[in-house]
Amino acid sequence: MPKAKTVNFETSLSELEKLVQSMESGELSLEDSLKAFESGMQLSRDCQQALADAEQKVQLLMEKDGDIVSKALNTDD
Repeated sequence: MPKAKTVNFETSLSELEKLVQSMESGELSLEDSLKAFESGMQLSRDCQQALADAEQKVQLLMEKDGDIVSKALNTDD
């Protein structure tokens, strides 16, 4: 089985933000816009996978005696 590629979340998110800015500028041709959109969709999938992997790691770290201890994250801080 091939090893899954490691994605740097911050790098992918930064690249995605740059693509969005260039697309929003309206200065890209249709062809370039489609290429940027395709790249953006892949970056979005990469970011989603990185977040899912991080969530899985957190759940494993929170595992106690074979049971996962669920705790709500406080997002008000």
